[in-house]
Amino acid sequence: MDLAAPYVTDRADETAPGQVFGLLTGLVNAAGWLYEHWYLLALVIAVTYGVGEMVMRRLAQRAHAERMALELTPTRHFDPSIEEIFRRGVQLARASVSMPWWAPRRSKTVQIRLRADGSSPLRYRIEGPAGGERLLSITPFGPNITVDRVRPIVDKPRDHVVRAEFILRGKLNSPLREVPLEPDPLQPLVDAVSDLRAELGDLAEIRLAIQRAPKWVLRARRLQLMSAARRQERRETQRAARWVRQDATGMEDSLAWNLQALVTGKDGSAGRRLVMPPVPRRVEPSEALGKLAHDDHLVRVQLLVMCASNIEGRPQARLAQLQAGVDVFGGRSRWAMRGFRLGPWRFGADHWPTRRSFERRWELGQCQPPRANWVRLDELLGLLKPPTVHCRLPLLAGDLPTFEFGNPELLLQGIYRGPDGRRRLVATHTAETLFECGVGKAGGGKTERALAQAIAWAHAGGGLMFVDPHRDSWPRAATFLAHDHLMQKIALIDLNAAGPSPKLSSWNPIAMHHGQAPHDIVEAVTDAFASILGWDDAAAPRALTILTSSLAVLVAINQAACQADRREDQTTIFHVRSLLSDPGFRAAALAAVADRLDAETRSWWRTVFPTFPPDAFGVVLNPLARLAANPVTRAFLGQPVGVYNSRAAMDNGLVVWVCPAGNGPTDRLLTALIARDLLRAVRSRRDTPEEQRRPFRLYFDELITLTGAAPETIASMFEDFRKYRVTVHGMTQLLGRLPAPVRMSLTQNASTLASTAGSRSAIAPITAEWGDKPSADEVAVLDRFEHYMSLTISGRRIGPVRITGPHLDEAFADYARPGKVAALEHAARVTAGALPLDELTATAAAQQARVGEFLNQRAPAATADVRLSQHTHGYQ
Repeated sequence: MDLAAPYVTDRADETAPGQVFGLLTGLVNAAGWLYEHWYLLALVIAVTYGVGEMVMRRLAQRAHAERMALELTPTRHFDPSIEEIFRRGVQLARASVSMPWWAPRRSKTVQIRLRADGSSPLRYRIEGPAGGERLLSITPFGPNITVDRVRPIVDKPRDHVVRAEFILRGKLNSPLREVPLEPDPLQPLVDAVSDLRAELGDLAEIRLAIQRAPKWVLRARRLQLMSAARRQERRETQRAARWVRQDATGMEDSLAWNLQALVTGKDGSAGRRLVMPPVPRRVEPSEALGKLAHDDHLVRVQLLVMCASNIEGRPQARLAQLQAGVDVFGGRSRWAMRGFRLGPWRFGADHWPTRRSFERRWELGQCQPPRANWVRLDELLGLLKPPTVHCRLPLLAGDLPTFEFGNPELLLQGIYRGPDGRRRLVATHTAETLFECGVGKAGGGKTERALAQAIAWAHAGGGLMFVDPHRDSWPRAATFLAHDHLMQKIALIDLNAAGPSPKLSSWNPIAMHHGQAPHDIVEAVTDAFASILGWDDAAAPRALTILTSSLAVLVAINQAACQADRREDQTTIFHVRSLLSDPGFRAAALAAVADRLDAETRSWWRTVFPTFPPDAFGVVLNPLARLAANPVTRAFLGQPVGVYNSRAAMDNGLVVWVCPAGNGPTDRLLTALIARDLLRAVRSRRDTPEEQRRPFRLYFDELITLTGAAPETIASMFEDFRKYRVTVHGMTQLLGRLPAPVRMSLTQNASTLASTAGSRSAIAPITAEWGDKPSADEVAVLDRFEHYMSLTISGRRIGPVRITGPHLDEAFADYARPGKVAALEHAARVTAGALPLDELTATAAAQQARVGEFLNQRAPAATADVRLSQHTHGYQ
């Protein structure tokens, strides 16, 4: 029994109450030990946290290596609907979790990058898990968006960098402001980077990370908000109760209350009011949680901004502009920079201890947003898509090159004023500026802009022809072309014959001393007459046949004269009259070139020609008579060896100024001949390899006048000349007055389309080509020399953008040589072979006898066909 007593005693202590007491005692002792050795507990917690954080960072770095990047490029007409943008947001949220199971939550994110570095106004990139590439590549925007897989961007270090992280402030359960899609919500951000200068190293980038958070995180956030709402309600109730008691006490101690007690004889304490304190009202979850009440399409976001530059102060100014742009989305809940300000200093993402975390998240694309950054996808609609058609994008140097004097690869277009007020001369690439059209009222500045372009092109070594029916452009341009290195390559073809002893150049459209193909010459002249006189196979088949056959004979005569080294004995188009109306001349001509004419042509002259009545030739002879009656055109076209040669001007890079006398019937016929010769000369360049064809530019002032003479010819120029490295710049006051073929060819192929001010109805056809953006009303009120212009750069259309036409006295002030204008004009006329009008008239008058002598020497009298002597009477 004695041996069992201790055992029984010990077992008695292990009853249930004793065990509980022992457990509590152990816990108290453990707590006391931990309190005394708290540093050990802190060390364990720190080591555990450090190891866990190190593992998470390693996993996050590994997950970062499996991310990809897509760049979204919108078209000019990108205009998505709200539903399309929302669907894109759902795709982004879904793609954020397309990560391996081991990836930490900070890596499960999709990042939207809005970047401006000078290469484009605003680049829009999506970075996310590689597993979500297929989901992110196929957008709900359809063909209006181009999605390209791109490489990571490697930035050069800048001297000055500022960073910022944005957090939601205000009433956190309230949504951000609903920003309309028109104008584009990105417009403030685009404006903030519009004056960015790449040469100074400017860089601005916004990164919006979207993350789908676990359910338990959302529940914890809701509990916090509900607890905070209940505490707020209790505080409000307690405050209201205090005010009620104070009001009741104050009333009982008031003079009115005591007087009432004296009058009634009642004790004031007996009538004391019963005060009922207010009861806290029930907190409604929908009011307390707001946008967090439902978890559909709810995401956490992280908004980081970084600005850099090589110039001190520019990053800070850029960040302030971007902050103002982000403020647009603010309402009862707003974006604010994280950190605090102490006097003139601000402590945030640029300072310890948050800078290292910012840089890690920035470099690895991680998302660790503040607790307050909960938003719904419909609050982010403005940031979930690239800039739309409603966004004004600035023109950077990469979008529109800066003009350089003397650079033949750039073609001057005008002066662009940037958002920061800086003005620069802008240009297009010469190789892709094929056809240009300028429209606007008289004196609006379209001719001035064309002259500036032509002068710059001439100084860069290019060849051109400027056709001006009014001659106003030559005196304006001469001051800036009067340079020694240009004088020998400028030719002036002036048909106005002004002054007491005018001098003219000369041209023989059917001359053969340049080696042209005979059928090309015949076709060019015939088509010129047909276009101005309205001939065709249905209306005037006989006239076409007569003129074609006559020219074939004259061209054969000229070919024979050149082979005999007698170029001065060539015929001109005026000899058509002699060929049709002079039997002797006709017989001698046919006999002299019988061996050069094909059998069909010889048969036509023998069998068909004699059957024509005398009045059949009037339709051909009348326009020639009008040309011969005008002393200027008679002298210009009546020379056997003309100096004007459009093909030679193109091949040698000459600068040719052609000034017809006016726009009458005779002048239109002459213009048609010149235009058709240009078409023939350009097409003849097919005999030269493409790489050896020298670029040549044609400038047509007053297209209405020129196209009235040769509409089909001008239309063909706008369709064909690019193949032969010849480009056309046309100017007109009214696009609607141009013939339909010219108007359609011009607007279809125009690389540059420009308009100055004018009437609304006159400008409407141009603005219609731009989709009425800008509208005709906006263009109609432009100031002088102001243009709206669409340009072609690197195969894509730029604009319409507002550009100021260069004024010669300002843009080319250093090139003005007014003292050398007289020398230039003399040299230009010498190059054009200009001779006194009287001398040219005498040569033209004597040419009939000279040609007749050549024919008589060449053709034996026995071979003359006397049968052609029928119907000898006609036009002399």
